[in-house]
Amino acid sequence: MWFEEEPFIEDFQNALSDAGITFKKFIETPRSIHCLLKPIEDGVFESFSIGKTYQTKDNLGLIPGRLSLHSYEDAIAKSWSDAFMGKPPALRIITSIRNICLEAEKNFGYKMAIIDTSPSLGMLNRVIISTSTGFFVPCMPDMFSTFGITNIGQALKNWKNQFNTMYSLLSDRKRDYFPKDFVKFLGFTIYNARKYTGQNDLNLAAAHYSYVKQLPNVINRYIPKECYEQLKDVVVAEPIGGQAVMHSHNTLPSMAQKYRVPMWEVPNLENLLPEDVGTISGNRKLYYEKRDLYHSFADDLLARIEAVEG
Repeated sequence: MWFEEEPFIEDFQNALSDAGITFKKFIETPRSIHCLLKPIEDGVFESFSIGKTYQTKDNLGLIPGRLSLHSYEDAIAKSWSDAFMGKPPALRIITSIRNICLEAEKNFGYKMAIIDTSPSLGMLNRVIISTSTGFFVPCMPDMFSTFGITNIGQALKNWKNQFNTMYSLLSDRKRDYFPKDFVKFLGFTIYNARKYTGQNDLNLAAAHYSYVKQLPNVINRYIPKECYEQLKDVVVAEPIGGQAVMHSHNTLPSMAQKYRVPMWEVPNLENLLPEDVGTISGNRKLYYEKRDLYHSFADDLLARIEAVEG
């Protein structure tokens, strides 16, 4: 897919003409997120359509990422000052990712759009996070996670001030481009931590436990309170899903990626390679257990989203 999209990423309008197809025909095939955004980035169209998504399961679609998306970040940066003046092309660029998510809801009935962002706090993630309903921070049990949440908290304060200033300068109609409320903090997860049963209340190795227990204080100190005021302090202080996805998954995720199915479906596959059968069969119970654990994680996350949405 990425190779096929290269001409459109370089020059969307000419590539569309060379292909001899309409934009409507072009999006009948699932496209990467950057390819969908490219007409807006190039100023070719004033509006766009999501077309199709990759259907991975019933009611579950995927819009693939693309490394070239960094150029869209440049477009956002160039449009930032114009957005304060209410210029429509700038507002379209800044809100286009949010609008793709809203169109997916309208066209396909999706109830939720989950965006996997990089750790960067640059312009692209500023726009994605700030115009979302909520976000959570995946953490490793180490010092970098404490610094990461600190930096996110400081960024949120700046972003909120900037968007408040922008909203105050826009007309009511143009303010409708954006969500009514600033993004909410849903909490954090701990992933791939070393399990040590009975060592403490989280069954973690001592070194990992010490960092995990620091995170609630870091959140309380640096994340603006208004970003999680709908959640109780005791909820925010606990990892999303508790211990459900906290401990090491060993090679289970790698096998799931290899066969492109959820972990708990791996043991039942009929196309397992001979060299994998023994390893997978020996861990069959672990694979199956992950399903209930991830359901528990999802239930907690959904409860937090429901709380911040009121």
